[in-house]
Amino acid sequence: MGDPFHVVCPDCRAVNRVLPEKISNTPKCGKCGHVIMAPKPVSLTGSNFDAVVGRSTLPVLVDFWAPWCAPCKAMAPAFEQAAEMLFPTVLLAKLDTQAEPAIGRRMRIQGVPTMALFQGGREKARVSGAMSANSLAAWARSNL
Repeated sequence: MGDPFHVVCPDCRAVNRVLPEKISNTPKCGKCGHVIMAPKPVSLTGSNFDAVVGRSTLPVLVDFWAPWCAPCKAMAPAFEQAAEMLFPTVLLAKLDTQAEPAIGRRMRIQGVPTMALFQGGREKARVSGAMSANSLAAWARSNL
């Protein structure tokens, strides 16, 4: 039994303490009852980005994308698969840079798709361009 993880609810931004042996059981938020971690990406917005990325003790892999981007659309199923492959050790999230341009500017996103891996609120690694699920999972694991 290890130290508990802190996982931020993307809906209400409450920080939830989750024991390592319980994290793969799709834990729910103690405040609002929504699932806080599942083997699929969560949606980030300007209102929850800082909380989810900055206050989660699990690594967070963010896909910065845009709805007009053909490579982003083509990579979406691979990102979903990577979420399943990396669950429960990495939280995968998506941020629409067209809907949230201030976050895109602040994070210095030059092109989409761009994936950034955060740990402890700090960016550890970044890669641009569409990737397969296996390549994305391997890249994330190699940067942890």
